[in-house]
Amino acid sequence: MIRTLNIVFRTAHIASMGILLGGHAFNVAPERLMLALWLTISTGVALIALESQGRPLWLHQGRGIMVMAKLVMVCAVPFFWDFRLPILLGVAVVASVGSHMSGSYRYYSVIYREVMHDSYGPGGKKLANGS
Repeated sequence: MIRTLNIVFRTAHIASMGILLGGHAFNVAPERLMLALWLTISTGVALIALESQGRPLWLHQGRGIMVMAKLVMVCAVPFFWDFRLPILLGVAVVASVGSHMSGSYRYYSVIYREVMHDSYGPGGKKLANGS
């Protein structure tokens, strides 16, 4: 069930972010983009809840830090409206880098200063089985 929710929220998140970024790039009226903004934020929060599963470790690993940085940047858009396009392009860069960085960065804990795997998330079953 969690995997299904993850796919649903991730798909909605990518679609709403695409609409939001494209809308700002092509100067669509702000009132027409507010739904996409709030959908991007809410699906991002839902993904944080699913991916972290309430584990504080996730928040101080590279993967959590990148996601939290994206959320802060998207939430900044209404307050820094004149810089919305560079902010959203920055979000796309952080998303791409965060999604494709190696495990040594994704699972690195800035608090413990070491790579810390757990049995949750992508590859978690392999870790739980010891392979």
